[in-house]
Amino acid sequence: MKDYSEKRDFYRMQVNSTIQITDSNGETITGICQDLSAAGMQLQVDRPFPVGAELKTIMEAAGDQFPPLETIGEVLRCAPDDTGYILGINILEVR
Repeated sequence: MKDYSEKRDFYRMQVNSTIQITDSNGETITGICQDLSAAGMQLQVDRPFPVGAELKTIMEAAGDQFPPLETIGEVLRCAPDDTGYILGINILEVR
């Protein structure tokens, strides 16, 4: 049973890995995936994205044993922080 302090359906894993993010206009930027769960991820980026925007992401695996993690996600929140913006992404599809 989950502890009261963790109400999420899936636990988050701290990753802090580079991730490629492509918006609906085809513009690709590099960000940092700070944490990842089965349903979403938190990204640190240099520019804001509108809530509801659909983003394609590719995160390379640490070694050659695994393929990159490719997703399609929706921006749930975008908040400024000290180094840019933090995005909350809902993963819609894993490719």
